[in-house]
Amino acid sequence: MRLRLTPREDSFYDMFADSANNLVTGARLLVELISDGADRPAIAEKMRACEHACDESTHAIMRRLNETFITPFDREDIYRLASTLDDVMDEMEEAADLVVLYKIEEFPKEIVHMVEVLERAAELTAEAMPRLRSMKELNEYWIEINRLENQGDQVYRKLLAHLFNNGQQDTLMVMKMKQVIDRLEEAADAFESVANTVETIAVKES
Repeated sequence: MRLRLTPREDSFYDMFADSANNLVTGARLLVELISDGADRPAIAEKMRACEHACDESTHAIMRRLNETFITPFDREDIYRLASTLDDVMDEMEEAADLVVLYKIEEFPKEIVHMVEVLERAAELTAEAMPRLRSMKELNEYWIEINRLENQGDQVYRKLLAHLFNNGQQDTLMVMKMKQVIDRLEEAADAFESVANTVETIAVKES
């Protein structure tokens, strides 16, 4: 039986999984938010609770990092992964909050595709976090996240074109909607940052 003289703190893996699961919840709330007839203030409130839960997960990771001598991988990578997961949630929560604050009731049809990108990215990220323990079967994850981010960029450009080429829309509402889709696009970028961090960790540990 192999003895480990310097035991590592492995609870980080569970904490990362918790953070990623919060992102799945957040992305699914966005799907509800843009649905016809949605109770958007109630959904935004759920999103705030989800963002708070994600913050708590992030703080727990940081506290554990400060208390732990031997970590499962580089400390700076643990910090970066926790921070980028939190960034995704922040962007999604801000998008939901803006929808309610600006009283947006109608959305361009292309926004559905942007939210679908975020939902799929959240699911893939949640599936990938447990695999950090073995560092196996992760390359398909970051490749697919990169593809989704590129897809999100294309949808984002189409959304902008729709907003600015539709002369019938109120200019103020166009600017409000642009802020919302900017936050969704930033969330897609943040998912890619998570995947890039995971790739960096896997390369170092290989």
